[in-house]
Amino acid sequence: MPRLESCAWSCSCTARGRHRRQLGDTAAELAAKVGEMLGSSVSSPSLARAGRGARSPSTSSASSTSSSASSTLNWSQHLVQRSVVLFVVGAFMALVLNLLQIQRNVTSFPDEVISTLFSSAWWVPPCCGTAAAVVGLLYPCIDSHLGEPHKFKREWASVMRCIAVFVGINHASAKLDFANNIQLSLTLAALSLGLWWTFDRSRSGLGLGITIAFVATLITQFLVYNGVYQYTSPDFLYIRSWLPCIFFSGGVTVGNIGRQLAMGIPEKPHND
Repeated sequence: MPRLESCAWSCSCTARGRHRRQLGDTAAELAAKVGEMLGSSVSSPSLARAGRGARSPSTSSASSTSSSASSTLNWSQHLVQRSVVLFVVGAFMALVLNLLQIQRNVTSFPDEVISTLFSSAWWVPPCCGTAAAVVGLLYPCIDSHLGEPHKFKREWASVMRCIAVFVGINHASAKLDFANNIQLSLTLAALSLGLWWTFDRSRSGLGLGITIAFVATLITQFLVYNGVYQYTSPDFLYIRSWLPCIFFSGGVTVGNIGRQLAMGIPEKPHND
């Protein structure tokens, strides 16, 4: 009997131990599931914030790209508008001044290149208009590159007076009669420097004016040498000695027009 009681007691204790271990395992599983649920609930906002943070650089990059594209478009539109205005101004001035030179018998064209329109060569206004567009765009570009913005007499009234003085210098080259071409050339050179001093006074304007006069004189020498047209009474190789003065004052005048047109335009975007 005692042995049976002890066996029964040990069996009951073993059963109770197994039951306790099962309860402990169940409780551990429940705790693990609760921990997983709590962890997912805590990590989901952080993941959402991380997702938003991951999307924000792409969003800012897209907005910066669109703004850069818009600024590039605006800058290109202003560039085209300025080019058209400069071309029209240069072509019109070349037509008028060239007719003045032809009427005063300063320049003469062969009969086969003379057009019936205004009795002038057809290619003169387009060539001068293209040159005016290039020079007018080059002046503000050089000012920006040198870091010396032109601020002297920046208003349209000054630009119009500069145009009037330039037309007067060109008119004087055809109208005034001097004892020799040297006196006329020195007079026009003084007037051209006076135009630069009155309406420009910048080192970039002086340098570009001299460069334009030199290059334009070489091109004119080449054209006259090949018989495209000619000057009466040449005294500087194939042309007149005062012609570089006209090119210098014309470059300064067109440069002032280009600078005035460039005021208030958006800056060219830079790609970082």
